[in-house]
Amino acid sequence: MKLIVGLGNPGMQYQFTPHNLGFLAVERIAEKYGIRVANRNCKALTGRGVIEGVDVVLAKPETYMNLSGASVNELVSELEIDPTKDMIVIYDELDLPYGSIRVRERGSAGGHNGVQSIIGALGTQEILRIRIGIAPEFKVNDGASYVLSQLKKSQLPVVDQALEDAVEAVKIILKEGPGPAMNRFNRKPETPSDNGSGGAAK
Repeated sequence: MKLIVGLGNPGMQYQFTPHNLGFLAVERIAEKYGIRVANRNCKALTGRGVIEGVDVVLAKPETYMNLSGASVNELVSELEIDPTKDMIVIYDELDLPYGSIRVRERGSAGGHNGVQSIIGALGTQEILRIRIGIAPEFKVNDGASYVLSQLKKSQLPVVDQALEDAVEAVKIILKEGPGPAMNRFNRKPETPSDNGSGGAAK
C-alpha cells in the first residue's frame, strides 16, 4: 500500500491558487486512474485505487496547510505503513521555476509550512516528495499573499502540463522507483530552498 498525499487548503476560495497544486495533482491522478477521492477519513478526503498494479490511497488533508501533519500522521497509523518508504507528498514550491517538477527523497521543509507540519508530526525528513514550481516571473514581496491568489488564465496551460508531469512522476515512482523519476524530472539545477517562503492560510 502506498499513500499519496497532495497538500492544499480546503474551501472554494483556495481551490485554484498556487498553494493548492498538491490538491490539484491528486485530483488529476484520481481522474486518470478512476479513483474517487470522497471518503472523509483521518481529517482528509481519501480514495483507494490501483496505479501501475500498486494499491494506493490518495489523500487531501482538510486540516488547512499548516496542520497537514495531523492528518498525515493519522493516515500513516491507520494504514500501518512506513512513511519513509510508502508515502509520496506532492506540493507547491516557490523556489522552483513555474511549472517545473522536482522529485526529492529527503530534506528540510524549505519554508513550506505544510511539509514542516508533516516532518514535525512524523519525526523524520526522510519523506519522498514531488515539488511543483510556482515561482513567478516577477518579484514577490509577499509570498503568502501570492501563493493564495487565484491562478491567472495565462498560467493555466503551464499548470496543466505541471499536473500531467506530476501524474507521470507518480507513475514512474510506483513502477520503477524514485531514481528513474529523478533522472526524468530533475534535469535542471534547483535553487536551494532552505530559506524559501511557503506560507499558508491557517
